[in-house]
Amino acid sequence: MTVFDEKKRPLLRMMTGGLLGVAGFLLLGWITQPGAFLGGGWDFDFTFCYNSNVPEALGAALGFLLWFLFGVEVGTATLPFADEGKALLLRSLCHFGIMALTLWGWVILNFPYEPLPGLALTFLLPFALCYLLIWLGRWVGWYAEVAQIRERLGLAPGPSPLKWRETLPHILFSAFLCLLLPLILRLCDDRTTPILSVFYAVVLLPVGGLCSACSLGKRHGICPLYPLACMAFTLVFISLARLFSNIADGELVLIAFVSTLLGNLLGAGIKALRGRRAP
Repeated sequence: MTVFDEKKRPLLRMMTGGLLGVAGFLLLGWITQPGAFLGGGWDFDFTFCYNSNVPEALGAALGFLLWFLFGVEVGTATLPFADEGKALLLRSLCHFGIMALTLWGWVILNFPYEPLPGLALTFLLPFALCYLLIWLGRWVGWYAEVAQIRERLGLAPGPSPLKWRETLPHILFSAFLCLLLPLILRLCDDRTTPILSVFYAVVLLPVGGLCSACSLGKRHGICPLYPLACMAFTLVFISLARLFSNIADGELVLIAFVSTLLGNLLGAGIKALRGRRAP
């Protein structure tokens, strides 16, 4: 059994992803230690990319290899794994496991003296949550496409008031993004330096909200209930987080609402443009 039925396009995506991974490795090395490339020669002893007790040349080679492999794995993730549910789930789990092993190899290479539980919370937990977030978002998108096909075939009713029926499949994603995910990160975060909470507020919430709302807007147009649902789940999270943390989370409500509103408007605009171009 192969993961992809066709070979040419996956191979192209894999090679492109691998090269981008190597480029990311070089960029990260230049950012963390600019003198390694400019004026200091090709010194691979990067402060963030490589810090291990193995020989320097071997560590650098392993760093390039792991970043190349991770890029390959990200490239394959841009293609559908299967058309049916069981095969899709099994192949997704296999892909997640391979990516997690690659990431863990890089972590062990760069942080050999750090305690493993702390490393797992710092690297593997955010990776698993990001993977689940992206997978769930794509699943919701596929579900919406099936509903759209049924509507075109006359098998589904017309738009519901405020498009609540069209928004309903995305509510599960908004609950995960705005309630479950920040709760897990907050419980695992450090009380003095809440890096995971900052990463959620700056990256995961705005990007996840924008992309998911844009996907909804491209399929169903303006759906005002989705930004309101994200804002409501964020308020629930803030109420629960106050029971065990003292971090000010009020700005998360605005971030959730603005990112999902802008994403939905952007998606609705794309849908309108596509409608005008259609014959």
